Amino acid sequence: MTQEPIPSGGAAAAILAAGLGCFALAALAVAGDASKAIAHLLTFYVPTGPLSGVTTLAIVVWLAAWLLGHRLWRGQNVATRRTALVSLVLVMLGFVLTFPPFEDLLLGK
Repeated sequence: MTQEPIPSGGAAAAILAAGLGCFALAALAVAGDASKAIAHLLTFYVPTGPLSGVTTLAIVVWLAAWLLGHRLWRGQNVATRRTALVSLVLVMLGFVLTFPPFEDLLLGK
């Protein structure tokens, strides 16, 4: 009696979506700091400023990636190691982008 492996697609979609959401948060934050026009577009709630749009859009990216990934990969076995590695790289890039000395260097401050 052999057991069928549990499909990993749903988990892989969640892991990748987390990485994409982290990277989106960092990229939007840097874009908002780099441009007054983008900061204005990202200001969804004036007392909070551009951070309101940054976090809202990052959550939208995260949820959209998760839903799309889950629909595409549900019931499938996906290379979770590769997916986790890609997600880890995205999280690390997000961390580096928001690290103040690097962000200042990137923005020419």
